[in-house]
Amino acid sequence: MIEARNVSYRVAARSLVEDVSLAVDAGEVVVIVGPNGAGKSTLLKLMSGELAPASGEVRLGGRRLADWSQRDQARRRAVLPQHSDLTFPFSCSEVVLLGRTPHVDGRETLHDHAIVRLAMTTTDTLAFADRLYPTLSGGERQRVQAARALAQIWDRTTSRVLVLDEPTASLDPAHQHAMLRMARGLADDRCAVVCVLHDLNLAAQYASRVAVMHQGRLVAVGKPARVLSRELLSEVFDLDALVVPHPELSCPLIVPRGPIERPRVSSLAGGT
Repeated sequence: MIEARNVSYRVAARSLVEDVSLAVDAGEVVVIVGPNGAGKSTLLKLMSGELAPASGEVRLGGRRLADWSQRDQARRRAVLPQHSDLTFPFSCSEVVLLGRTPHVDGRETLHDHAIVRLAMTTTDTLAFADRLYPTLSGGERQRVQAARALAQIWDRTTSRVLVLDEPTASLDPAHQHAMLRMARGLADDRCAVVCVLHDLNLAAQYASRVAVMHQGRLVAVGKPARVLSRELLSEVFDLDALVVPHPELSCPLIVPRGPIERPRVSSLAGGT
């Protein structure tokens, strides 16, 4: 459905993503994890088309992303970024209606407005419909933006991709799970979902597969129970953690114990 093929991205002499290949199929939630600076968000921006790779290519529905028009891309692929700067005094329903823009010829229809209400109901934001978007808290704005992305790919007549960059960062625990249940529900409805998360337990619970980035490279991809091992957490995250079967769910449970104290190499050589 959406695929990065040997993509690389550099800023000056620094490589942020190096020769990464990752495919996400319809029905999957693929969660990208990794320490700060690993290249997770850069990879997501490459897959969404926000950045152009220095080498390699991204494909959407089997075609090169560059071969799609911007409008056709937007009809099939919605993006929820980490931050959405919008200071105009739009109502929340107007913000969500922006998601219908790729589908509108002329004026929005009753069908578009109905989708807005359904998307806001799904994201628990319908109560905000008439409120001005800038008056919301950070978490409330994120949920409204999620409704906007959902409205954009609501139609089931085309293949659909949802790209989420740290969608739970500003949410309380209940809404974190609600956001990822929404993503999981879309995947169950034949949408391809690719998502960056920092919370490894959320990744373990909701991901079909986990992709681990480290220093710009993809170092592991697979089911959470196989990938999220104690050894990998130590090597990639410098984290001492227990990894045990979840007592109620069919996923691993990660119990962090603290950072691993590695010996430091002195920068001073010789002399006493």
